[in-house]
Amino acid sequence: MKSRADHIKSVGFVGNHDKAHFAAAARQAAKAITAAGRKIFCEPATAAAAKIEAGLCPDLPALARKVDLLLVFGGDGTMLKVARDIAGSPTPILGINLGNLGFLTAVSARDIARALKNVWQGKFNYESRSLIEVKGRCHGRAVNEAAMNDIVVSRGLASRLIELEVSVNGEPLTRYRCDGLILSTPTGSTAYSLAAGGAVVFPTAEVLALTPICPHTLSNRALILPISATIEVTIISPRPEVILSADGQVVSDMRTGDKIQIVRSRRTVRLVHLEGRSFCETLRLKLHWRGAAV
Repeated sequence: MKSRADHIKSVGFVGNHDKAHFAAAARQAAKAITAAGRKIFCEPATAAAAKIEAGLCPDLPALARKVDLLLVFGGDGTMLKVARDIAGSPTPILGINLGNLGFLTAVSARDIARALKNVWQGKFNYESRSLIEVKGRCHGRAVNEAAMNDIVVSRGLASRLIELEVSVNGEPLTRYRCDGLILSTPTGSTAYSLAAGGAVVFPTAEVLALTPICPHTLSNRALILPISATIEVTIISPRPEVILSADGQVVSDMRTGDKIQIVRSRRTVRLVHLEGRSFCETLRLKLHWRGAAV
């Protein structure tokens, strides 16, 4: 029986060309992949920026269809963009961290050769990550956007609270007066939700996190919901401006009476999880957690 590694015959490259070490990291990976007898494919802009020889694909969805593994060079923002663009594709993603914190990018640039060696030896698993979708109407215009980390409803530039009515599965939950609300996947629990005081959630948990941003009522705490829940948010306050965003990208501004629903997406993203690495280890390293000595 062939191992998972035997099915990886071609590898795609995509990344943030503006990162200082992008070209060097891509060339290092290309050398290791070529030495292992695998083929490399890129978008034209990626091949030109990295100065590597590779088969060319016109865009990212075509690249994902062509290859057996997709290497993403950059930070978590790059990973989120790629994940949204190829959501639903069976092609697994392995992130190479060229950024700072990097919860989604599993491999540091200095460990590329060792990580790829583990891949060729089959020392990895696939991990499916859920996406969420926001649907509704803003200004009478239909919106439908997916996110891997979070959907956020927040105030604009004015330093005034906004008022939001929230229901879960058709039942009223509460009316928030706050700076905004974060609806987060387990993957996104270590992003904006964490900064706003939300819980850290294991990425394989089947839940959603609802985290208010600076709520006026101190009893309004972060709430963990089943991932099957339908969350409905209605804009109550006439002012100030309210912004809807997905994974940090503005989707639309919102007005009084606008209503949106956040649900689990049918699409998922497959990440490569290398053996010998755990989420607990990631938390210790990324968040600088240390044990206490008694």
